[in-house]
Amino acid sequence: MTHPADRAEHISPDNLADPDGYQRHLVGLVGYDDPAAVQGTTGAAWRALVAEAGPDLRTRPSPDEWSVLECLGHAVGGELVMSGRYRWALAEDDPEIVGYDQDRWVVALEHGRADPEDLLRLFDALRTANVALWSAASPARRARAVRHRERGLESFGLMFAMTAGHDRFHLAQARRTLAAVRAG
Repeated sequence: MTHPADRAEHISPDNLADPDGYQRHLVGLVGYDDPAAVQGTTGAAWRALVAEAGPDLRTRPSPDEWSVLECLGHAVGGELVMSGRYRWALAEDDPEIVGYDQDRWVVALEHGRADPEDLLRLFDALRTANVALWSAASPARRARAVRHRERGLESFGLMFAMTAGHDRFHLAQARRTLAAVRAG
């Protein structure tokens, strides 16, 4: 079965220049699938890809592109950020949240040098907690929102669906990365 991310453009709309396009793109990668089901398979998909990458795990296809491990590190950073955003949406009234520079995080947090098992364990723990939070939330609670400084109002439901699309996008990116590295 082909995931929508495998057929999608390889470049997501810019989060700052086209925030609505960015949101539509990520939600579109989920299609009609249940975002919780998509998210529930992501940890195993990352584990399989890390195992498949073997000695190519840390190799970048070009200096300006992430390695498979850096893609995983970005997914972990995203999950960490979303953990806070979900909880702000549920616990605070109209909280403002800030964006972050994903490239800076990958470099500054040295994802390319990280232990993949540490990243996978952190991802699994955060994801399990976040899916449980989603599962326990009523429709009214899923409608609660944050005010993103760059993208405007985002509900828990929208953010959760975007996270599922983010999973698919970056898993597809990591698969393309591995193919490019192996193609030389």
